[in-house]
Amino acid sequence: MTRRLTAIVERDGDGYVALCPELDVASQGETVVEARDALDEALALFFEAAPADEVDRRLRSEVYVTQIEVAIG
Repeated sequence: MTRRLTAIVERDGDGYVALCPELDVASQGETVVEARDALDEALALFFEAAPADEVDRRLRSEVYVTQIEVAIG
């Protein structure tokens, strides 16, 4: 079984952090690809180890990623 989840990757110092907001699981890597792959592995481990009620408690059914413009100054 597969599940489609969101991966948000951002630079953090000399590397990158990848976050899955649906489950609040994060990982990191030296490149975008490494961070994404590490997140994939972290999510696989989470689904293997977490009891079903923990998955249900943490899983957000809808996450929207968008950009907004904000006036500053």
